[in-house]
Amino acid sequence: MTCSRWLCSLRRPGKSRNKNEDSLYRKANVNEEYLETFRTKSYMEICNKAQGQFGKTISTRRLSSSSLPIYMNLTECLLEPREEIIRNMTQNLKVHHLVVDYFEASLEACRCCDTILEGIHSLRLCYKRITRVVKLTKIKDIYRELVSFSSLQQKNPLSIISTMQFRDIHDRYMELLQRLTSKRGKIKRRLTLISVCKKVGGIALVTSHAAILIALLVISIHSVVGLVAAPSIVGGLVGLFIKRIKRIRVRKSYSERLWGQLDAAAKGVFILINDLDTMSRMVKRLNDEVEHRKTVIDFFVKNDSKCEILKRVISEFGDDDECSFLEQLEELEEHVYLCFLTVNKSRRLVMQQITEERSQHCC
Repeated sequence: MTCSRWLCSLRRPGKSRNKNEDSLYRKANVNEEYLETFRTKSYMEICNKAQGQFGKTISTRRLSSSSLPIYMNLTECLLEPREEIIRNMTQNLKVHHLVVDYFEASLEACRCCDTILEGIHSLRLCYKRITRVVKLTKIKDIYRELVSFSSLQQKNPLSIISTMQFRDIHDRYMELLQRLTSKRGKIKRRLTLISVCKKVGGIALVTSHAAILIALLVISIHSVVGLVAAPSIVGGLVGLFIKRIKRIRVRKSYSERLWGQLDAAAKGVFILINDLDTMSRMVKRLNDEVEHRKTVIDFFVKNDSKCEILKRVISEFGDDDECSFLEQLEELEEHVYLCFLTVNKSRRLVMQQITEERSQHCC
């Protein structure tokens, strides 16, 4: 009876939630925009690169006798532009420190995605093993395999990154977004002020120079010296006027380019925050699911393979539940690839703003 009550108290995390919440969750994460993105060439290239890297890593491990866990640094394979290119660019060019912070944040986000993919891959391998075990015909064989699994599988693969780590990343990225938007706002106000000053200053300069020219003409009429000096004075005033106009234009041009860099970086950070928040919820949901199943297996092992609990174990890994779990796992994996895709797009946009500034400066 105790076992029965305990088993009844075990509620699957996904099934105990409100249907409306589950519906909203699906609508939020599997909408038409994402489906369109999944069909793009860029997304397919990222998937193919990642899965190709998985294959290489697995083959390498099979050839080696190492018992170390699989680690796939997909960031080096998938991240664009390459980190060494960004590092050289920020060192050789005068890049604003907030833009540098954005590139570092995007690199950290990709490493976070890398870690999640590592957990997904490990979880798939474990899940395949368990589903194979529960399909065995003899209870003794099932018990032996589950004992082995329970002793080896001490850690949930998805617990490799915790909710607290996601929260810490979220808070730091929100702070970076606030600094980017604040600096962008200051530059926007500066550009408005420059535009106003340019108009007012232009009118004032034209008026003052016209007054000086009139005065010089009056003097030149009454004096031979004034007649000789007038052209040089007029030339000097015109040169001064042109220099001031150029200085204002250079200042405005620099501010406009910096605003473009900060704007692209701010948009990139905003997208990063949304993507990581979504992945955090998906990871937590799957993490709860895995912990629940591990608890059932551990309880089965500790109670000496009782048939009542074995039925529960088999139902947990039945065909319907298996499809649901693997679908959630696949959805998380797709969103990780989508995060890589959006990060690459944002990094290219920011880099484009910087390189355009460099080319205009050289011209």
